[in-house]
Amino acid sequence: MSMGRTSLSLVIALSLTACGGGGSGGGGGTFGNAPTPTPSTSACTLSSRQDFAKAVIDEWYLFPSLVDNTVSKASHSTVQSYIDALVAPARVQSRDRFFTYITSIAEENAFINSGSSAGFGIRLAYDTSQNRVFVVESFEGAPALAAGIDRGTEIVAIGTSASNLQSVASLMASGGSSAVSNALGPSDAGVTRVLEIVNGSTRTTVTVTKTNFALDPVSNRYGAQILNDGGKRVGYINLRTFIDTADADLRSAFATFKSQGVTEVIVDVRYNGGGLVRIAELFGELMAADRVGQVFSYTTFRDSKASNNSTDLVMAQPQAIAATKIAFIGYGGTASASELVANSFIPYLGTNTALIGSNTFGKPVGQIAIDKAECDDRMRVVAFRTENSNRQGDYYTGLASVFPRTCRATDDISKQLGDPNEVAIKTALDFLAGRACTPIAGVSGQGTLSVQPSRELIYPAAPSAAQRDTPGLF
Repeated sequence: MSMGRTSLSLVIALSLTACGGGGSGGGGGTFGNAPTPTPSTSACTLSSRQDFAKAVIDEWYLFPSLVDNTVSKASHSTVQSYIDALVAPARVQSRDRFFTYITSIAEENAFINSGSSAGFGIRLAYDTSQNRVFVVESFEGAPALAAGIDRGTEIVAIGTSASNLQSVASLMASGGSSAVSNALGPSDAGVTRVLEIVNGSTRTTVTVTKTNFALDPVSNRYGAQILNDGGKRVGYINLRTFIDTADADLRSAFATFKSQGVTEVIVDVRYNGGGLVRIAELFGELMAADRVGQVFSYTTFRDSKASNNSTDLVMAQPQAIAATKIAFIGYGGTASASELVANSFIPYLGTNTALIGSNTFGKPVGQIAIDKAECDDRMRVVAFRTENSNRQGDYYTGLASVFPRTCRATDDISKQLGDPNEVAIKTALDFLAGRACTPIAGVSGQGTLSVQPSRELIYPAAPSAAQRDTPGLF
């Protein structure tokens, strides 16, 4: 779906709109990795890696006037802390909330290409008022689901053995969500933890070992369904992340919607932190069969890189439907590519599209990736902003500030995703049917990684590549 993307692809191979990094989260969009720099004789010293990061920022950073060039690299013991200091002025203005970061090429490629990562295969959120931790999603093919841990499970204690279990309440009281994240151990295959869990009224202790697993972008259990609302067929699609393997999943889902005559859709991206721009474009095209050739979005770089600007036009897809109404389910974990798709439909559907849930994170910018291959370093730098066909794209405080219709709804973890009786999905059905709903309260400040006022996704201080795009992943 792109016009003017060809020239850009000569410079950049990958683009992401993802949740960010460095410890605060929030996604937007990303373009891939540029040609690998020629290896230097100084190889991978801290100083050379810092120089690499600074050079990328100097050439590509979207906000060149918001870089602190007085920062001394000698004052920083890591590449990331140096980056954080350089772009601190942009963060003060909420233009770059930890979206510029250094990561592992191998680790990120594994996740983008196939959803591969190591962990228990769960998404966690903590109750800020009661110091409790809940599983809000559990992934197929991963060890946690096999151990009976699914959406709605509460983790009440964590240990390396049954004899040293620490209660989650005590961990939260002593160190907040970071203490819980640390207790769960590193994201390495083979790490084993003993978890005391509660499902309903049943309390059990299970031993779970982290393994490598591939995250399915659209769940085979509940990810794509046709819901019956009083005889009307409504398409429901839950996209977990914008990675390469989402292409086939999305096409399959919309082929089914098309065969069933679906024209109204619930897009559930409540925990989706973003990912590849091209998957976001495909997602939009699959709902815009009647918009072929029209503008989906604009991609705009800094003035010195304006030759890379592009206008993304809707391309015809054989599985596409012409959506007449779309309900986007989103919360604070909804960022980047997820927001790009939702924002792009506002000019075309107006009040026939709505944000259901709460405010989103607010990341109307995206990163490009440039590699220093000899060090396994990938620099993700904020380099472009995205806008819809009306040139609207400054939703740094979240999408609730720009959507023509909003409906407040809690994230009901007592029911499975895809269940029409789950509060957010039921509210989305109400909107599509023209039934009344309560608007999301006035927006102020920045979106956060919350899913409702008292529950926030757990985001580690040093997230893996998979955790940046998949908030709450462990």
